[in-house]
Amino acid sequence: MSGPRPPEVTLTDRPRALLERLVRRATGPQRLVQRARLVLAAADGLNDTQIARRVGLDVDTVRVWRDRWLAAAPDLAAAATPGEGDAALPTRLVAVLDDAPRSGAPPLFSAEQICQLLAPAGEPPEASGRPVTPWTPAESAAEAATRGIAVSISPRTVGRFLKMRPTSNRTARPTG
Repeated sequence: MSGPRPPEVTLTDRPRALLERLVRRATGPQRLVQRARLVLAAADGLNDTQIARRVGLDVDTVRVWRDRWLAAAPDLAAAATPGEGDAALPTRLVAVLDDAPRSGAPPLFSAEQICQLLAPAGEPPEASGRPVTPWTPAESAAEAATRGIAVSISPRTVGRFLKMRPTSNRTARPTG
């Protein structure tokens, strides 16, 4: 039993060449490579079920990415024109294939603020006029307010920042 045909994806030469180059690269984020394969398969005329089997994704995921590509197609076609410059299309193409922003509240503290919060932990508390031997989260929060790093911060939040440890060269997560 066949269903309705999915919307047709058409690629001009330049976007196709960029997608094929992205797929053939020796290094690169696999999420982008997988999505580029998906778009190329859709442009080759495969339906969502065939693409899902070929790429190893769920049919609904293929449908979402096909729709997302089709929604961005006019913008990509405008960037593919020679008058706009060579750097515009690759940047926009990667932006279409990349993850959408996550939902939720934005972070309350920037990376710079967190570094400033952690900096006093490396110096003795006496240098800041604190009457404690090791830094405590409460004393660190009070020192952050004194230095103007954060308007208000709870000792628990400071404690979580102090517990953070790098788990790789790119990420850090709280322990315990």
